[in-house]
Amino acid sequence: MMHPNTILSLLPKCKTLLQFKTLHALILTTPTTINSKLIPLSKLIDFCLDSHFDEYFNYANLLFRQIHSPNVYIFNSMIKGYAKSNNPTMSLHLYKQMLQNGYSPDHFTFPFVLKACSFLYDQVSGKCVHSCILKSGFEANVYVATGLLNMYVECKNMENGLKVFDKIPKWNVVAWTCLINGYVNNDRPREALEVFKEMGCWGVEANEVTMVNALIACARCRDVDTGRWVHERVCKAGYDPFVFAPNSNVILATAIVEMYAKCGWLNVARELFNKMPERNVVAWNCMINAYNQYERYSEAHGLFFDMLADGFCPDKATFLSVLSVCARRCVLALGETVHAYLLKSNMATDIALATALLDMYAKNGELGSAQKIFNNSLEKKDVVMWTSMINALAIHGHGNEALSLFQIMQEDSSLVPDHITYIGVLFACSHVGLVEEAQKQFNLMTKRYGIVPEKEHYSCMVDLLSRAGHFREVEKLMETMSIRPNIAIWGALLNGCQIHENISVASQVKVRLAELEPVQSGIYALLSNIYANAGKWEEVNRTRKMMKHKRIAKTIGHSSVEMKLLTL
Repeated sequence: MMHPNTILSLLPKCKTLLQFKTLHALILTTPTTINSKLIPLSKLIDFCLDSHFDEYFNYANLLFRQIHSPNVYIFNSMIKGYAKSNNPTMSLHLYKQMLQNGYSPDHFTFPFVLKACSFLYDQVSGKCVHSCILKSGFEANVYVATGLLNMYVECKNMENGLKVFDKIPKWNVVAWTCLINGYVNNDRPREALEVFKEMGCWGVEANEVTMVNALIACARCRDVDTGRWVHERVCKAGYDPFVFAPNSNVILATAIVEMYAKCGWLNVARELFNKMPERNVVAWNCMINAYNQYERYSEAHGLFFDMLADGFCPDKATFLSVLSVCARRCVLALGETVHAYLLKSNMATDIALATALLDMYAKNGELGSAQKIFNNSLEKKDVVMWTSMINALAIHGHGNEALSLFQIMQEDSSLVPDHITYIGVLFACSHVGLVEEAQKQFNLMTKRYGIVPEKEHYSCMVDLLSRAGHFREVEKLMETMSIRPNIAIWGALLNGCQIHENISVASQVKVRLAELEPVQSGIYALLSNIYANAGKWEEVNRTRKMMKHKRIAKTIGHSSVEMKLLTL
């Protein structure tokens, strides 16, 4: 007869659930006392929960249910396993069952229960666990306290998180990193960097995870100087991820590349990207997105094909960046190729990708294709998709259709229009010449939805009113503007002046243009045409001399030819 320990030693060799069940049967048929069988069963449960496969989790649950009186260790194993699974809610159920059975949680139980609360963003349950920790006297345990800190910062309660942090008896690198990560994830990157610097003052050495969070904070607040300093610290600490090594840290390398890329140091970012010993899809996405963000579309385009040539499979983030490039560069052939790939891979139904496709087709002049995507969307349309379709109709001159679609959108109380939605609505009103409707929508935007008007909203209103010849109303609007008028707003006003031959207002605008730097040639060309139409040739010459004096060259027109591409 085999000894239970001998049977357990065979567990690591199990490759299938059938082999595992065979060992379980051997344990059951081995004559031992009931108490001595708990240890082998707990080992079996541990093995199941470490496998991360649903069938093993289900089997672990069956094993657990067959134990008449599971001990604290077995409860902890189950709570730990489910806390790290796709079903963290089960951890909370097991924790409650543990309490109901009269068992007292220990310093192993609490960190895993708190981890489950963090994954679920369940602060209510987290606070209940916190209360139990205080009653049982485990608040001074550094692992429990760190778990508590993580729970609060993940639930976006930095105030309580800081209180927990201050009470930790000894701040180790895990606690500091948890606090820094909390600030980063709560969109407070500058405070994250302050904590990172303070951590060094306390003599605590940052690890690779800490460095990654600090670099993300630098990227978020575009602080390249601090980012370079962190990069230097990474190298001095011996973590340089760009040196060829068996276990190079691709996450750290990607964080450094992303920091330089988001701060606009694209050449440095690309140089480091090329040096990476190992790349993953996230690293490629980071670089492609950076080129897209800084309007270097050719590089983004080229890097996407390099990624394919290297054998990487693009993911959702890749396609969102590439479709954005297609929209901005009007690269319809590539956009259609991406669309075909998404259809084949069943990714086209994703609401974010569907919206990106809609936007790409609209900006490439294919309004019919954009409408098909909008109408055929199987998932519930979010405000972004509605906004994209409204804007698409507006920019193609279908103002009435855009406004009708906006009215349909408003029938769904769960959809709240944002500032981008109202740009499309006001643009639609401007295109159709609906002055009263535009004024009504502008007032609703500010009063009902509390949206503060931005330059684009004012530009639409000025364009509409000036083209309608309502220059007095334009003047009143510009007096109440919360922002300083930019070149687009003055240009919209000049456009109205040209239509209505209003030399007086045009001359006032000319004075204001002198205050704006730099000014593109188009605005001066428009001003010159207004004076020329009115026969004021001296003013035409003055305007041209002003352009020459300020060294403003005319923008050269250009066209592009797109070649058909191979399929992905």
